[in-house]
Amino acid sequence: MPLVTLKYAMTLDGSVAAVDGSSRWITSEPARQDAHRLRADADAVVIGAGTLAADDPMLDVRLSGYDGHQPRPVVIAGDSELPDTAKLWARRPIVITTRERAIPAGVLITVPGESHPDPTASCAALADAGYLSLLLESGPMVAGAWWRAGVVSRGVVYIAGRIGGGSGMPPLAGVFESIGQAADVAIREVGQVGPDLRVEFELER
Repeated sequence: MPLVTLKYAMTLDGSVAAVDGSSRWITSEPARQDAHRLRADADAVVIGAGTLAADDPMLDVRLSGYDGHQPRPVVIAGDSELPDTAKLWARRPIVITTRERAIPAGVLITVPGESHPDPTASCAALADAGYLSLLLESGPMVAGAWWRAGVVSRGVVYIAGRIGGGSGMPPLAGVFESIGQAADVAIREVGQVGPDLRVEFELER
């Protein structure tokens, strides 16, 4: 199985986006540059189909003077349609899905799952393809599913000096019913990146 790093940026009161989906930009430019350095260390960057449609990302490393490794983009696709005009097709992404479907460019991998690809099977397929270090930059739905499946090994969280002041989108979709469901993590590093905080943690197995 690959090493999966969950990365997200949130407000001080715990939202990764407002209810209308807007999230640009929660954190500062220094924090975003630091996130690009995480991409440079990853074999692949993983998002969901919702992030592809909403943000139209390239998932590449954009650092001044950088000419090194570029991670392979990966899209976890459920039953929703994928936008044909997304810029990401130029980078020939891997699309992981539960059924055969046509994609404009890239590589299609099918894995078990009902409405969405099984996270464990998705990770195993990527490892088999040689991608052993994954940076998970998805929205709450995919991030929550991968978290609950137990495939996340570590995380990097950027906390902005901003407060939404209400119920926005949480980093992980799902229901937190009891404190017994909480996973223990070891906080390895806390620092400041520009005006924002950066927290790095590992799962305690």
